[in-house]
Amino acid sequence: MPNIQLTLQVASDISNIPNKTQFRKWAKAALRVDTEVTIRIVDEAEGRALNLAYRGKDYATNVLTFPLTEEPHLMGDIIICAPVVATEANTQHKSLEAHYAHLTVHGVLHLHGYDHEIDEQAALMESIEVTTLINLGYPNPYLIT
Repeated sequence: MPNIQLTLQVASDISNIPNKTQFRKWAKAALRVDTEVTIRIVDEAEGRALNLAYRGKDYATNVLTFPLTEEPHLMGDIIICAPVVATEANTQHKSLEAHYAHLTVHGVLHLHGYDHEIDEQAALMESIEVTTLINLGYPNPYLIT
């Protein structure tokens, strides 16, 4: 099984943010190779600024992934916007924990080069996410009740 070196940075005042052990478990479940990752939990202002600077979109999004290198092992940063996650979980009738798990797995898959811009790639990425999350004990994140 691949190894993970995880750093968790919490730059949000929102409560109910999962702990490092949870993030490590979720990230490790999606790993294909040894990985060094920083997961940074941010508030809306930082999430919006990063989304604007790197994607040209002037709003806070749920997760941003920044792959850094593949050698000597996979390295990157995953930014998760706590208020967006909380709002989406509520709107989509999902548990907050399950939504954080999904976005963590989603971000790790982006580090591995998976994408969802093309329909075929999106279908592959989603199927890996669903399988990984079910194996972790969470429901299919794409079934919104």
